[in-house]
Amino acid sequence: MPSIRDLQERRTELGAQARAIMDDAEAAGRAMSADEEQTFDRLLGERDQVDSTIARAQRLREDDRTEAERAAETERTAGSRGTDTDQQQAFRSYLLGGRAALTPEQARALNMASDPEGGFLVAPQEFVAQLLQNVDDAVDIRRLATVQQLTTAESLGVPTLDTDLADAEWTTEIGTGSQDDALRFGKRELRPNPMAKRVLISRTLLRRATLSPEQIVRERMAYKFGVTAEKAYMTGDGNKKPLGVFTASADGIPTSRDVATGSATGFTGDGLIDAKYALKAAYYKKAQWLFHRDAIKLIRKLRDDSGGAGVGNYIWQAGLSADRPDTILDLPYNVNEFVPNTFTTGQYVGMLGDFSYYWIADSLALEVQRLVELYAEANRIGFIGRLETDGMPVKPEAFVRLKTT
Repeated sequence: MPSIRDLQERRTELGAQARAIMDDAEAAGRAMSADEEQTFDRLLGERDQVDSTIARAQRLREDDRTEAERAAETERTAGSRGTDTDQQQAFRSYLLGGRAALTPEQARALNMASDPEGGFLVAPQEFVAQLLQNVDDAVDIRRLATVQQLTTAESLGVPTLDTDLADAEWTTEIGTGSQDDALRFGKRELRPNPMAKRVLISRTLLRRATLSPEQIVRERMAYKFGVTAEKAYMTGDGNKKPLGVFTASADGIPTSRDVATGSATGFTGDGLIDAKYALKAAYYKKAQWLFHRDAIKLIRKLRDDSGGAGVGNYIWQAGLSADRPDTILDLPYNVNEFVPNTFTTGQYVGMLGDFSYYWIADSLALEVQRLVELYAEANRIGFIGRLETDGMPVKPEAFVRLKTT
């Protein structure tokens, strides 16, 4: 398999070839021919595949580094604490054999909110952190957002400036200006809401797999929790779930932050330009576009018409170096499967924003319930994971939503 550096060089080469085709057409003052467009699309498609391969390779390398660091830590502590911490060893025993496999000391180490049958056990905090890290890698909003961990409090209060003072006034040496009583503060509350997912795993796999039972359960639950949370971060209504960025709300992003795309079935260059400059320049340093891949497909061939209809510069620009991302109007973009992609009148189809102003509040009390008898005929064991999270935009002016006209 090629190295990451080789893949990055290939990415750069494909971007340069695509750029050359655009430059040739623009230099001749014409639109790309059908053959040029076909070659252009093929190069970009191959470039997207290389991007995906690079992302997977980087994730694998990061996982290997994490495993190596964990192994080194285990080796350092082996002399005094054995090959694992007591809590992790207890959790592994619970996943494999249930409560019956736990010693009284192990049961006390993990027990929390358990029913008389030994239903729930709280996973070690390291396990929870690893789960959340997998979720970070898998989805966009969580990766870009500000994540707060709640360990004791029931909710997170976010102070807001609802009404600001008017501008200062020019006055005399001893003057103090007119009295301004407009300053008003408010608060937005994030209260982690519970979500759950069931995972079924073969008993034979748990016994014989080279992977640890924690890794098997963690990887499956990370994906399941990640998808559920990401959908809510996108389109959740805030009712016992996060408030999504594509849900118009006075508590999140109001309709005053909507900008028309200029088309009922897609985008126009003017619409994207309007969206960019509806965002204050102070946010450009961290601002990123967020679109579904269907939207990117439409945007890639848009022109700004600076040279006449169908002849101007492309809005989308390929990054020509390995460390420079593709951009739309000089700002990077993210492609996400959970962004709305219905291109009819009056629909949200993308946004631009500084997503660090989307706040997520998590509770670390991940509970795992082991179901044995329910799936005994199928030789499987069920695991139900429960986690609590909430999220919402906390600064409306940091976002701009695109809406079809």
